[in-house]
Amino acid sequence: MSDAPTPPTTGREWQLLSRPVGWPKPEDFALVEAEVPAPAEGQVLVRNTYLSVDPYMRGRMSDAKSYVAPYELGKAMQGGAVGEVVASNAEGIAAGDHVLHFLGWREYAVMDAKNAVKVDPEAAPLSAYLGVLGMTGLTAYAGLLRTASFKEGDSVFVSGAAGAVGSQVGQLAKLKGASRVIGSAGSDEKVRLLVEEYGFDAAFNYKNGPVSRQLRDAAPAGVDVYFDNVGGDHLEAAIGSLNRDGRIAICGAISVYNNTEPAPGPRNLARLIQTRGRIEGFLVGDHYDLQPQFVQEVGPWVRSGELKYRETVVEGIENNLEAFLGVLRGDNTGKMIVKL
Repeated sequence: MSDAPTPPTTGREWQLLSRPVGWPKPEDFALVEAEVPAPAEGQVLVRNTYLSVDPYMRGRMSDAKSYVAPYELGKAMQGGAVGEVVASNAEGIAAGDHVLHFLGWREYAVMDAKNAVKVDPEAAPLSAYLGVLGMTGLTAYAGLLRTASFKEGDSVFVSGAAGAVGSQVGQLAKLKGASRVIGSAGSDEKVRLLVEEYGFDAAFNYKNGPVSRQLRDAAPAGVDVYFDNVGGDHLEAAIGSLNRDGRIAICGAISVYNNTEPAPGPRNLARLIQTRGRIEGFLVGDHYDLQPQFVQEVGPWVRSGELKYRETVVEGIENNLEAFLGVLRGDNTGKMIVKL
């Protein structure tokens, strides 16, 4: 055990009390004081510094069969977090080290050391390991390069393009030689950000008219790759504009996450026959083998400023739930982070 200050015996954590129907409500959750045990053999105790809130967490609040286990009622929720080790009972990680892990939604976390990844606060700001250099960034990288088989000269359309994943997809495509990158977002301010700061060739506000028409105007020569964060009318529009041998990577469908009735599917799937198009869903968890290559390639772009990123930072664990609801509403620009 290290000579760190006396670790706390209690800390606050967010628990799920009932499974939300439609939009989550505050009464579905509770912020409670919970016991913080001392780390056992092979474990570390971490004081969380930054917590991640992400759209996929909405799925874990329901008990429907999915790719990841649902949150348990009456227990702390989970999510990406980065923090400082305050006590260690494990080889290779010492008090004072900073680690990335998945026991977020709480002030303090005890975990097996094998589930904590050391990160370097000198190489990048700690919060970056939850976003641009973390799961968010790897999602963009794997989805674009592996699932959508991006190649130099491709025309790329990204929905939810001002979000944490979408903004990185568009910039990676530009850095890797896309012929044209188009983004959609939900406000005129976000549209300006995409073009002026992130270097997209064109962008549109999907609230300003039919997505299919706006996409045709922005990409008159069609699109080779569509990175889908939204689903719904965006997916239908992308199929309508897909070029021969086009690829669609399905990352998320935030437009339907809180629906209580199934959303209608794209009505033009037959067009995939004509274009020989391909639609493939993916999960970042299947692509962690790319992590070293991803950090090696993208890290220097982040440090040089060639790859820009935004964070929306909400202060205080008491505001964790509101930050999460904000992501579902689209309040954030870039990665939504909670600072403790």
